[in-house]
Amino acid sequence: MLTQLCHSLGLTPNAAVLRRWLLIAALGIVAVALGACGGGSTDTADNETGDVVIALTDAPGDFLSYTVDVVSLKLTRADGTVVETLPLTTRVDFAEYTELTEFLTAATIPSGIYVKSTMQLDYSAADIWVEDESGEPVQVEQILDTNGAPVGVLEVSVRLEDRNSLRITPGIPAHLTLDFDLKASNTVVFEAGQPVQTVEPFLLADVLLESPKPHRLRGALKSVDVVAQNFAVILRPFYRPLSDTGERFGSLTVTSTTDTVYDIDGASYTGAGGLLALDTLPTFAATVVVGEIKREPLRFEATEVYAGSSVPGGNLDAVRGNVVARADNVVTLKGATLIRDDGSVVFRDAVTVRVGETTMVKRQLSLEEFDIDDISVGQRLWVLGTLTNRQPGELELDASEGYARMLLTTLRGTLADNDLDVANPLLMALQLIDGRPVTTFDFTGTGTEPVFDADPSTYEIDTGSLNLAGLAPGTPIAVRGFVRPFGQAPADFEAHSVVEVSAAPATALVNWVPPTETPFATSSASVLTLNLDRTGGAHYLIQRGIRTDLLEAPLPLSLMPQASGEGLYWVAEDGIIQLHTSFGDFVAAIEARVADGGTVSGLRADGAYDADSVTMTTARIAVRID
Repeated sequence: MLTQLCHSLGLTPNAAVLRRWLLIAALGIVAVALGACGGGSTDTADNETGDVVIALTDAPGDFLSYTVDVVSLKLTRADGTVVETLPLTTRVDFAEYTELTEFLTAATIPSGIYVKSTMQLDYSAADIWVEDESGEPVQVEQILDTNGAPVGVLEVSVRLEDRNSLRITPGIPAHLTLDFDLKASNTVVFEAGQPVQTVEPFLLADVLLESPKPHRLRGALKSVDVVAQNFAVILRPFYRPLSDTGERFGSLTVTSTTDTVYDIDGASYTGAGGLLALDTLPTFAATVVVGEIKREPLRFEATEVYAGSSVPGGNLDAVRGNVVARADNVVTLKGATLIRDDGSVVFRDAVTVRVGETTMVKRQLSLEEFDIDDISVGQRLWVLGTLTNRQPGELELDASEGYARMLLTTLRGTLADNDLDVANPLLMALQLIDGRPVTTFDFTGTGTEPVFDADPSTYEIDTGSLNLAGLAPGTPIAVRGFVRPFGQAPADFEAHSVVEVSAAPATALVNWVPPTETPFATSSASVLTLNLDRTGGAHYLIQRGIRTDLLEAPLPLSLMPQASGEGLYWVAEDGIIQLHTSFGDFVAAIEARVADGGTVSGLRADGAYDADSVTMTTARIAVRID
């Protein structure tokens, strides 16, 4: 979505400084010593070692898929010792990990202070997808470096200095967060309707594990200790074959609690009962764990455990995606990831799935019984079955004797007109379902009668006893929960959480068609107030993927600098970028160009937005002049 809006601004890949922030996406790497054991190599021998676990995550962004090969991940010690922590090239779709962190490898490395991390990414077989202006997925065929040459293997490093140095000591937990910033590392623009991506790697580091997401561990069961209430899993990160019994990626110990929910061979358990059931499985049984990193002592604590035939890609084919349409017992999943039982993976395709009365249906974090009637349009699913049609674009999966798991689904949009004195339902102007535009979904059949089929403009949400105090119409919100059963709307959705995102960082995108000599209603060294007359297709404020139409705001948007008046302010004209660090100088430069006959065609600003005053405090603005 943001990609197509940036395209409407006319911003081009020649604007090198704009590469730092044209797309919203970020991926992080979390390295945590968690009592793991594993491999690793070094240029020198060392008697003392420590254990490090490395994981990958991502932040919400414009990429439908960002699949590349991670070739190498090295740590450099202060004395020059280099340690390779990644035993094999690993294919990763970074766009999948916006709400989850995945453990990548566990390695035993020499003790000491590490001052640099280096990652190699191979783009030669990259599978990267974005949305075009109509919201349809388009594969990026042209992936270029900053010199305009096709990208092969790129290396990116970050220094770990002073308080950000990584100290590895025997028996003492440590962690490292690496942020390979996709927002700063990538520019995507459309040329003649086709996306062109420019990559300039950018890496950040922090030793503090702040606001960690849930972590996922995928692999083969190694051992179970019922007395100690834990079990060990041999890592098979992402989509590596689960049948491999080697420990090249290491292993990790997982702590079970009384609240841990287990799904083993289709049967549900909690707490000690689940651990006992897990203990009956053979060694190397397929296992997936979702949990959280806990401190004092540092440990990985499971909230959900899946094992045996309940694991996607274990002994059945599996597909994950959102239901975009349903007709009788046939559901269509779009933007899906297909995992074959042989370990092969197909990303971002459409898959037709047949379910039946004998399909076993479960719901994430629930022990209740469900059936195929509970599967409706919009719902995010894991489905296990047998692939019956392998032709690309015509994929079909038979799950009539298989298994379907309904996953937490995320809605994004704005609060529609509501009488908040009435508890239910909350009405939402729905924009995105798990990052996909609502225009992708066919809601036919979702209602008890056709007149009650889900309407995205007034999507009805059962909020139960959730506190909605302080929400006003137009407020951008994110809702997590589950879609109501097929044919039973209204309500359309059962909410587990409702989060106001109006305090989230915002991006303003505006273009003028034709370019205008009066882009600002008022301008000074302290404020720019936009003139939104003659705007083109872009006149939006975007927060966490949610659009707010600036034309519907009570006042025109005003842009103000931070208290210091300093920031990064760009003026792009005739392919030349001029950078200003003073807001006042930036305003003066625009006024001078307009006085000389220039016209403004586009503007982008990033900052903190206040909806009451319709103002943004920003240290980053880019303006294009024609």
